[in-house]
This record gives sequence, structure tokens and C-alpha cells, in this order.
Amino acid sequence: MKYNVMLCKLFVLTLFSFNLFAQNGSGIKTIAFGKNNVIRYDLSTGFYDVVFNGKVVIKKAFAEGRSTMSFTSKDLSKRTFSSKTITDKFGKGTCSIVTLTGNNNLQMQQLFFTYPGKDYFFTQLVVTGAKEGCNYLSVLNSAAVDMEKDADNRSVFIPFDNDAWMRYSSYNLDKSNFTGSEVGVVYSDKNDHGFIAGSLDQDDWKSGVMIKGQSESTLLLNVFAGFTDSLVTRDRKAHGFVGLNQKSSASPRFLIGLFDNWKDGMETYAKSVRTQSPRYIFKWNKAKPMGWNSWGVLQEKINKENTGAVIDFFADSCKGFRNADNTLYIDLDSFWDNMTSGGIGGDISTLKAFADHCRAKGLRPGVYWAPFTDWGKNADRKVEGSDYKYKDCWLTVNGQYHDFDGGRAMDPTHPATLAKIAFYMKRFKECGFEMIKIDFLGHAAIEADHYFESNVHTGMQAYKKGMQYLNDQMAGTMLVYAAISANIATSKYVHMRRIACDAFKQINETGYTLNSTGLGWWQNELYDFVDADHVVFGNESEGVNKARLTSSLITGTLITGDDYSKDGQWKERAKKFLQNKDIIQLAQATNNFRPVAIEVGDKAPNIFASVGKQYTYIAVLNYDDAEKQFTVDLTKLGLKNANHTTKELYSGKERNVGNTLQLTLPGKDAVIYRISN
Repeated sequence: MKYNVMLCKLFVLTLFSFNLFAQNGSGIKTIAFGKNNVIRYDLSTGFYDVVFNGKVVIKKAFAEGRSTMSFTSKDLSKRTFSSKTITDKFGKGTCSIVTLTGNNNLQMQQLFFTYPGKDYFFTQLVVTGAKEGCNYLSVLNSAAVDMEKDADNRSVFIPFDNDAWMRYSSYNLDKSNFTGSEVGVVYSDKNDHGFIAGSLDQDDWKSGVMIKGQSESTLLLNVFAGFTDSLVTRDRKAHGFVGLNQKSSASPRFLIGLFDNWKDGMETYAKSVRTQSPRYIFKWNKAKPMGWNSWGVLQEKINKENTGAVIDFFADSCKGFRNADNTLYIDLDSFWDNMTSGGIGGDISTLKAFADHCRAKGLRPGVYWAPFTDWGKNADRKVEGSDYKYKDCWLTVNGQYHDFDGGRAMDPTHPATLAKIAFYMKRFKECGFEMIKIDFLGHAAIEADHYFESNVHTGMQAYKKGMQYLNDQMAGTMLVYAAISANIATSKYVHMRRIACDAFKQINETGYTLNSTGLGWWQNELYDFVDADHVVFGNESEGVNKARLTSSLITGTLITGDDYSKDGQWKERAKKFLQNKDIIQLAQATNNFRPVAIEVGDKAPNIFASVGKQYTYIAVLNYDDAEKQFTVDLTKLGLKNANHTTKELYSGKERNVGNTLQLTLPGKDAVIYRISN
């Protein structure tokens, strides 16, 4: 009897060891994850399939790398399998490893990370033995992906940044042929099922997701690190090498998943990025910001008098416009040096007086700066805070200086750039600024010929170096707002980010902004706050004003931008709209508006909804000249009661509705309905 028990124990131990440690030979190795999902890796070929909910969705995927030569999991013919239990930022899970070697000293490892209860997995590629490093690593290459048939499948192009008025786009799957930045999604417009693949960190790499539709339900997919494109990432040369003179080169982890609701999936992806790449900046523990920025109208005309009058307007004539901390941020944008004598290194007493005036009125002063660009382009000019000249720290790309948006890129690793950052931040803190808007950050992420710091070889490594140093110099003293910047990689370094490029007052600018919000709303899970740029009322119609204000409320924070030092209808509109208690309650709250319906193309959605514990908000916008009719199915938003009392926030009118909300909206107008849950 004891002998049989010992044999049984030995058999179990053998099985356990077989699963835990390396397994040689050929055959199919299975990696289960979530509910009824499995990765099937064929050790005899180097291909793998992925089964979601019992159906093979990804077929014949393989891994590929590029150093001074290219290599794939198909070509490295010696393959072994192992697995181990892990505990990491995502909890307790399993890391399954396929190790591949060939006739040279090169080794490739495909890592698959799975966790109980998660219907998605992470995958990573690690290459050892490439002394020159790698500048391309694909974790899932040339994979055939099968989506549901007759499901109106669509794909989404996601940009790298918000520069040059970039737009998100939705395509019919059979018409899809693009490479998006960092994350890709294919979804059904009929049932919201969606496939998502995206990188979880950007410390070393720019990543891409290539989607090439083959039919209405099939596509080819490539999920890879090492993406550059002159129109998308602004790069004019290939990606730099990761792992140069190191033992190994590792791709980021990538999330791969098929979700019942692709909007849930995108938010899961964003939360996973934040888990994998935690904040470098200090935690924001104050209320959601609200305020004013001078670039809306005043721009290059700012001075002590008109900015002082703006402060007084909010303090004395618009007292109902405040955040939950009963304050506003009054932010000086570019041309704040109008209020200095001799620039930042000269007499800054007027800037100090501006900051003091803000605080005396219960408001918070802010400033603007582009830390990684040179606008003067004077080669022999001395870099502030250093003994270097500007020509010493300009980046070159293919032997040419990198000029974009009118600014020249500075090396974020160069001592001159770092000294300039330290000098400016010291002076800003001396002025008493409590907020900073940083701009043109993409100049720091460019793939350059070389960088001053010898262990930096890629644009994202340089970006990390510069952004961390900038954070260190702020020393937790300011609310940090990013304007033009990388969509995802910036999230570790700022509290608040503008969702799109510049927008002011017109209805087309509202539509442009909400294109980015409509397909990029999930960035609210990356940042503390996302912003729709300064809301300008100007002399536009009331409907256009409401639409522009609504775009801000949908996106996140409310920053205004009119010249309130002068009289005009914008002042009366501000008093009316910015002191509407229902509007301010919505502006103060943490809401995550999602698009209700998305059209093919790059037009903004017309309907957004935010479902909270107490209220559901529904925003409807008409960007066209003619009136339109809209119908919202409330049951699809999770509202099951047959009768609902709604309040339209701008007019204050209440009405009872059933399971559908129907309305006719004039051209160039917007409404926001609040429904008690």
C-alpha cells in the first residue's frame, strides 16, 4: 500500500516537473487562460494559434526580430518549452516560455503571461546574443485573424501623438490597410465584440500594430516594436537599436485579447498600461482642475494689464465658475516673456506680481513652456543656465537638424538642455507658479543620429530621460499639463493632457476635438485628466458656444480662453454658461463619456454617454447646418426602467421618457441630458 502511494506521488511530481521546467522535442504545447481560451504553440514549426471562447481567432502567428540580420521563430529550429509561476504587478500568474536557438549564438525567447480570470494575455519577445541590439521585434507577425462573420467589422487607426491636427479614423475591415501607434483594435459595430493588441510600456520603443483587411471578417496582423513613420511618429529614419552592447534586447509586453465589449477592452488596455508603467510624477490629490488659458484669444498680446483684468473678471464677475477646491488655474501661455525685462534670466517681478494677484483673488497662477525646442535657432547663442551654445545640443536626423512646428529639437540628454530645464524651473518656482503647461514634447522623442548620453539609442529612451529630469526639477510643486505630446508615453509624467491639437471656438474645431475624444476616450484611464483645449465663446452663436463647451465637458477638464479683459458677448455667455450650477456640477465630477455610435471615417460621434452611480449623462451634438433627429436607446446604456425623468442642463427643462430618448436638434447646437439612475 505504501509502495503504491509512493508511486502515485512520484507520478504527480513528475507531471508537475514536466509542466514547470523545460520540455524538449516537438508537438503542440497548450497555454490555457481565462475561460475557454488557449494558446497552442507548435514546437515543430515555430507557429502558434490563439483560441478565444473555443474558436481559433489567431492562426499561424510567429515571432520575428531584426538586428544586423533578420530571424524568426520559424527559422530557429531548436525549440523548448517551459513555464513557471510568477507574481508581478498584475498578480499571481504563469509565464510560459518558448526558447529558440539555431546554428549561431542567437537565442530568442517568446514569453506568454497568463493570469487567472483574465480573458487576455501578455506576450513579449527577448533576444540574446545580438551584440548590436535590435531595432525591430515582432511578437505576433503575419497572423491571420478571423473575426465574426456578418458583424460589420471595423478597425481603428490610433495616432502616435496629437500634433499637426492628426485624426483617429474608423475603417471597414475589408478596406483597412494601415499601421497605427502602440495599440490597434478591430470591433463589430453590430455587437461591440472587439479584438485588441497594444504595447504596455514605451520606455525604449515606439510600437506599431499593422492591420490589413483581407475580407469583411479576416485580416492580417503584425504587432511589433520598432515603428517609425514620417507622418505618424514624425521620424525620418529607422528606429534606434535597443540592447546595444547589452546581453539582451526585450520588446515591451503586449496585451492580446478578444473582448465582449471593445470599449471595455480599450479601458482594460489603458489600465494595464498604467499598471505596467506606473506614474513617475507625483500623485495629484487636489480637485479636478478648471481655469483659463491665454492662448485662446490674447495669445501674443498678453501683458500685466489684460491678464490682471482677466483675474478680476473671474474673481468679481464669474464667482460661480470654480472647481471643487473653490479655485481656478489662470494660465499664461506663450509670450509670457512680454511680462519680463531681459527674459527669464532678467527682471521677473511682473510675473511674480501676476502670480501674487492670482493668489490674492483665491486663484492659482500657471505658466507655459516648451522644454525641448529652440525657437531662435541662433547657433552661437548661449543656452540659459549653462556655458554651452545652442548648436551644441541640437539633434540631427540624417545629418540635418530636426525642425518641426517651427521649433528645432534639442537633445533631452544633453547637459545644456538639462541645465536649461533646471534654470527655467527654478525661475518659475521663484515666480510662484502652481501649474505649468508643457508643449511640443514630441521633439524629445525623435529618432536621432545620436544622443549625448552614450547609453541612449532610441527616441523613447531620450524622451524618458528628459521627462524624468523635468519632473525632478518640478519637485512636486505644480499641476503638470501636456499639450502636443505622445498619446500614451506621456502618461507617466503629467497629470493632465490635451486630447487633440489646437481648438478654439468654431463648430469644426469642436468636431475635430471630439474625433479624438470619440476614439480616444479611454485615455482617461491613463491620465488623471484629459482636456479639450481652451473653450472660446467669441462672437459665435449660442448653439456653437454650447457645442464647444459640451466638447470640454465630454472630454474631461474645463479650460476657457476668451479675452475677459474686454467687453463682448463672450462675457455674458461666460456668466450664463460657466455659472450654470448643473454644468459646473458636471465639470467638477469625474465622468468618463464614451461614444454611443461611431461612423466609418474620421468624423466625430454625435452622441456620448457617461453612466455613473447617481446619474447618466447623455450629450448630443449636431455639427451640421441643418437640424437633425436623434434617437438614443437607453436600454443599451444599462437603463432598464421604463420611465425616466430627464433634465436638459443648458435650458433646465425636464421631461419624462421611456426606453428611448428622441430629440430634434437645430444645426450647430448641443444638448446635455441628465438622467437619475
